[in-house]
Amino acid sequence: MTVQVLTQVQETQSPSAQKEPLPLFAGDRLSRAEFERRYQAQSEIKKAELIEGVVYMPSPVKHKRHGNPHLYLGGWITTYLASTPNIDGSDNATVRLDNQNEPQPDLLLRIDRAQGGRSFISSDDYIEGAPELIIEIAGTSASYDMHDKKLVYARNGVREYLVVLTYEQTIRWFVLRQGEYEELQPDAAGVLRSECFPGLWLNSKAFWQNDLAGMLATLQEGLATAEHSAFVAGLGEKMDRP
Repeated sequence: MTVQVLTQVQETQSPSAQKEPLPLFAGDRLSRAEFERRYQAQSEIKKAELIEGVVYMPSPVKHKRHGNPHLYLGGWITTYLASTPNIDGSDNATVRLDNQNEPQPDLLLRIDRAQGGRSFISSDDYIEGAPELIIEIAGTSASYDMHDKKLVYARNGVREYLVVLTYEQTIRWFVLRQGEYEELQPDAAGVLRSECFPGLWLNSKAFWQNDLAGMLATLQEGLATAEHSAFVAGLGEKMDRP
């Protein structure tokens, strides 16, 4: 009888003990499902990522090294969105790439799967699949943004990857070709042009001079091109199809 009572107590205690998620720590090695369970249970954590099954939790954000460039780039892609119907963008949204990778990019642009893109919005409001463009703001080329993340994004089919290295004052813009990233080169004026999103032009010189007006003026030149008009028209045709 004593053994039976003890067994019953253990059985009733075990499920309740498992309901309380363990804390989330940097360096943890988790599946995507367990990462999400712990992350969602800790509302005080504002940013955490799972890269190759390892948890990363960035340090507090500095103004000049992250907050200000993030704001400028956000204004830049928001202006592009305003002139390019039928595409989508996000800021610090979680992206489910595969079972070992769930990043939270600083910024992104995407074409929905229904319009020929590779991503969609899940029933619980997460991005599933690879966005067309991911933007990350990093300190230096030694950061994981330029190594593990870059490999993960290429493997999962992120067509373009833009990394801003704030200490080195360098912008690296990669395009996916035959499964590997090749770097886009700026023109003589320092302007980088997206291949995936026609008209998305970035004036790198204006960016490093904190010249937001100059950045947006260059973008308006891109938005006025025939390539951008054709891109918008093509997206509209896809939306009209049954």
